[in-house]
Amino acid sequence: VQLVESGGGLVHRGDSLRLSCATSGLAMRYYHMGWFRQAPGKEREGVSCISDADHETITTIDADSVKGRFTISRDDAKNTVYLQMNNLEPEDTGVYYCYAFGTTKNYRDQGTQVTVSS
Repeated sequence: VQLVESGGGLVHRGDSLRLSCATSGLAMRYYHMGWFRQAPGKEREGVSCISDADHETITTIDADSVKGRFTISRDDAKNTVYLQMNNLEPEDTGVYYCYAFGTTKNYRDQGTQVTVSS
């Protein structure tokens, strides 16, 4: 199983980024997917999660700090989950991780750095 993330980088306040997490070796449609982040000196926190695609309705949940700015989505045909981040703030700086939550096992990638300068 591999989760390969891309799209991080250095941006300015107010800019946008889109993170992508391409999965392989698992049937992504059966996994809840999530984005977490860890800022320097802080604990890892949940950012956005999206339910698996094996049900009629897909639901998402976002942290209060990113509501209205970040959008998680999934494309199961491409085995990829995305995080569209708009109106970025310096407080969004951190290492972003992609997670796949299964019924018996979870996976995550190595993380990618997002830095937002003021």
